[in-house]
Amino acid sequence: MLVSSKELLLDAQKGGYAVGAFNTNNLEITHAIFQAAEALDAPILVQLSSGALKYAGIEFLPQIIRTHARLSTIPAAMHLDHGPDFETVMRCLRYGFTSIMRDASKHPFDENVAEIRRVVEAAHAVGVPVEAELGRLVGVEDHVVVSEREAAMTDPDQAAEFIQATGCDFLAVAIGNAHGFYKGEPKLDFDRLQAIRDQVDVPLVLHGASGIPDHQIRTAIELGICKINIDTEIRHAFAETVRRFQAENPEQIDPRKILGPAIEAMQAVVERKIALFSAQA
Repeated sequence: MLVSSKELLLDAQKGGYAVGAFNTNNLEITHAIFQAAEALDAPILVQLSSGALKYAGIEFLPQIIRTHARLSTIPAAMHLDHGPDFETVMRCLRYGFTSIMRDASKHPFDENVAEIRRVVEAAHAVGVPVEAELGRLVGVEDHVVVSEREAAMTDPDQAAEFIQATGCDFLAVAIGNAHGFYKGEPKLDFDRLQAIRDQVDVPLVLHGASGIPDHQIRTAIELGICKINIDTEIRHAFAETVRRFQAENPEQIDPRKILGPAIEAMQAVVERKIALFSAQA
């Protein structure tokens, strides 16, 4: 069933776990995400970036998610990930998204506040919660490249001011996390996360979680992370499985047989993440 992300994340905050937020770009990835959630009876967010919507079509990919949600007993939210502008937000609201992220973190603080306040006003008018980001993550997200020099961690004092000024429902924080696979082992700044948690009471979000060691994920959840984004590891499982299958079956041209094993591989990744996040309903 399709639900608001707010109820999922508030339940996670009360229960001391995190809800997995998994990006999809096509039918196969969506199948893998829902099959994993159903296998573990766990709530999920299914995320679509503007790149995914451009690739698959806003008329088509959300419909696949809605159909899955209608046929499933697990609660699922359909979430816009890293919405690049107000126009994209409004289109997603018209197409029935139940959760929105408007990423204005590249702008100065005051501009970020003004843009998120504008989005909150529009989304809350139709009962849809809003995620915002304060601080910038190094790496590549939907063709946006953020260098080490440009990245900035979330300031705890600014986080409190930001929440009060915008009225956003969730806050994505930069605490040493990054988009894409990490070079070496990441080291999350847990003192910073604790300071943010002490200053704000909304659910906190961890982006760029693919590749973060399990023990750091568990600590982040203990310190208040309620939503964890996974994309890169799913893509990696998809690509590696297809490459291996085609190398072993070079004459095979049936897309069902080529992509079927990839669905299974992606489902295994999502199941492992859900179990790690302790998101069983």
